[in-house]
Amino acid sequence: MSIKSVIISLALVLAAGVSSAQDTVVYHFDNAATQGLKGLRNIRNHIDSDPTAKITVVTHAEGVDMLMEGGKAANGTEYAPLVSALKSRGVTFEVCEITLKNRGLKKEQFIQEADFTPSGVLRLAKLQKQGYAYIKP
Repeated sequence: MSIKSVIISLALVLAAGVSSAQDTVVYHFDNAATQGLKGLRNIRNHIDSDPTAKITVVTHAEGVDMLMEGGKAANGTEYAPLVSALKSRGVTFEVCEITLKNRGLKKEQFIQEADFTPSGVLRLAKLQKQGYAYIKP
């Protein structure tokens, strides 16, 4: 096999690996009232277009409101069923524990689909450092 054939074969293998790599994305919510429904719709569209994408949602400040029991958008739409449907498709949802402390909230006030992270902004930074694309709806 010639050196040219080896180089071409190696390039094709590398290109195939890059094109099949799973997209990793973090969506950042800090205000459920302005980002909630729009952001959840964006995530649904994202998963519809790329079912293999690994999506993590990080919430802090008023963004955690969409993951609270009974949380509703201004138009009355409940967030929980939308979050549950996305969770069933592999999306993870994280709540900032610093926000819980600052707002006097308890983990028991959140829907079962919510996971918790010690610091929302630190989690965002770490995910971006790991190569996650950052989206703020």
